[in-house]
Amino acid sequence: MSTLRFQALREASNRKPVQFEETDRKSTIFGSNVFNDKAMKQYLTSDAFKGVQGAVQHGTKIDRKLADYIAMGMKEWALSKGVTHYTHWFQPLTGTTAEKHDAFFETSYDGSDPVEKFGGAQLVQQEPDASSFPNGGIRNTFEARGYTAWDPTSPAFIFGTTLCIPTVFISYTGEALDYKTPLLRALTVMDDAATEVCKYFDKNVKKVTATLGWEQEYFLIDRSLADSRPDLMMTGRTLLGHTSAKGQQLDDHYFGSIPTRALTYMRDLEQECMLLGIPVKTRHNEVAPNQFELAPIFEETNLAVDHNCLLMDVMQKVAERHDLKVLFHEKPFKGVNGSGKHNNWSLATDTGVNLLSPSKTPMSNLQFLTFFINTIKAVNDYEALLRGAIASASNDHRLGANEAPPAIISVFIGEQLTKVLAELEGVTPGKLSPEEKTDLKLNVVGKIPDVLLDNTDRNRTSPFAFTGNKFEFRAVGSTANCSNAMTTLNAIVAKQLRDFKKEVDSLIESKDMKKDDAIFNVLREYIKVSKNILFEGDGYSDAWEIEAGKRGLSNFKTTPQALKARASKQALDLFSELNIMNHIEVEARYEIELEEYTKKIQIEGRVLGDISKNHVIPTAIRYQNTLIENVKGLKDIFGAEFESIAKEQIILIREISGHIEGINSKVEAMTNERKKANVLTDAQAMAEAYCDSVKPYFEVIREHCDKLELLVDNELWTLTKYRELLFTK
Repeated sequence: MSTLRFQALREASNRKPVQFEETDRKSTIFGSNVFNDKAMKQYLTSDAFKGVQGAVQHGTKIDRKLADYIAMGMKEWALSKGVTHYTHWFQPLTGTTAEKHDAFFETSYDGSDPVEKFGGAQLVQQEPDASSFPNGGIRNTFEARGYTAWDPTSPAFIFGTTLCIPTVFISYTGEALDYKTPLLRALTVMDDAATEVCKYFDKNVKKVTATLGWEQEYFLIDRSLADSRPDLMMTGRTLLGHTSAKGQQLDDHYFGSIPTRALTYMRDLEQECMLLGIPVKTRHNEVAPNQFELAPIFEETNLAVDHNCLLMDVMQKVAERHDLKVLFHEKPFKGVNGSGKHNNWSLATDTGVNLLSPSKTPMSNLQFLTFFINTIKAVNDYEALLRGAIASASNDHRLGANEAPPAIISVFIGEQLTKVLAELEGVTPGKLSPEEKTDLKLNVVGKIPDVLLDNTDRNRTSPFAFTGNKFEFRAVGSTANCSNAMTTLNAIVAKQLRDFKKEVDSLIESKDMKKDDAIFNVLREYIKVSKNILFEGDGYSDAWEIEAGKRGLSNFKTTPQALKARASKQALDLFSELNIMNHIEVEARYEIELEEYTKKIQIEGRVLGDISKNHVIPTAIRYQNTLIENVKGLKDIFGAEFESIAKEQIILIREISGHIEGINSKVEAMTNERKKANVLTDAQAMAEAYCDSVKPYFEVIREHCDKLELLVDNELWTLTKYRELLFTK
């Protein structure tokens, strides 16, 4: 098997960058494969185009007759670009996207008169079998049918020769079986709640859009080297492997010159993104060797989520052309930084205002402070639920690992804005005097833009940081579908804005307060009750963990702990009240995420046992036999003196035997714990058993394996080593 490793190394070393040339300027080709406004104006009737625009901008329904015209235009556009099939493209609760391709081609009953056919019925709805998708107990086996329904707010696109139509996915009984449906509902609620609050400041605001800019981190590994590692292929991460002597300690990779093969891959990827309308803008080396980042321009949240899901698929497909493998796992390599997917979130009005960006006028800044403080209050009240929204088996490796935010959710706003909130906290209860109101507006609220000029640097240890004109949710994992985090964040802020509106209106009506007085009074109370969530210091420190405990903040270090908040009374009440998810949908997701955690740990345990016993131990015994033959030879030559002459070899033989015994005994113990866990019927209990009783064996087994990697002859070792995986360009 060691020959496979060296063959992979030879292949990787002999690779040449794939020849690639851009076809045209990015601005010219952007969205060429998207059924966007430009394409719709060309291929749709005026009424059909207005119908789509009404659905996108106002949520109006498209009737079936109009859908036929839209489908006809969409088909003609697709056929003009060489498309042969169409699919409803959706996001089931598997963490990946799903698609079933159907040809436009149809014939009459006797097989004659072939024609390309695609009507409104095929556009609007399909019925894929839902039996094999995660459902959390929502459906019975005899009710396996699911439905996909067209989402006109996310434009159809062409990938390869297939027309992809973004859709929601619901069960036979009507519950959401996907990530998109709850997100769309949350965004609608956010729009309504934020628009109502905006009217305090600008009566012309008709719509508020939640925006998202994700930052996708990833590793690029030569495909041959990745294929030579069973653990990478099966789990997305290396379950064993001794750290390389050189890692990231020299800080020479971060923002460094991008390696040629990686840069060629990025250029090819960017062209695909341009065609698909994904507005990628930034690329650079990340901290760890062979780690990189890609980030787009901000977009409407639903579209941004779709684009990120599509991007992750496109990245893998483009990587195949370049003989590379993309690793999205949050922690594919021990000893170097893992990967995240920072979610930069803000709110924008249809009048062109970023609600989290201060302005030069006191009125605009009061609006900024209103949304700023309400967001902080929402995170304070729902920090456990926000932590649960980013929980996964893979993200557990990253959170709190001194390269990513800790598992404790806190908000960083910077020293200067902290002083602004302290000033607002001192507002006199009730009606403000003209002097106090003038002082607040001119000397506190009015100076915020100047304050932020020198206060936009980020605390890298904060999981939720304000960064000048947006909040950055840094704790989201690199493999995650952004929908989980964005559904939760938009839901909690929408709920908070609703409550804020009620409180302000109540003060205006019952206390006869002026609008500004009422707003200042409510914000003052929010600042007081939200202090626990604000933290400016080192989130990695032990002192913060102790302090957070005193403040009553949750510190869920594992997914089974964190997921409890997903099905808590607080979560059930929140999503139900806002009509984002009913109790069945919430509890189903909780069950699905527990089951996913359990299965991932189960798979890792099986793969680790297999590699340990079928790769590591046989290799160690082979080398040990060589040492034994050497000792026997020395005994034949030197007789009684051989023990002193072969002293080091004998020590090695014993050391290898100790590690072999350690691997065998621990793998057996781990397997027994898996068997115990597998008979449990409660999903929470099973996940906890895998977390607390099975997973701890991983590090013990790994330690024995990694020690053997240092002892065994390099020529015999079968598994591609870290120094080869991370530094082969």
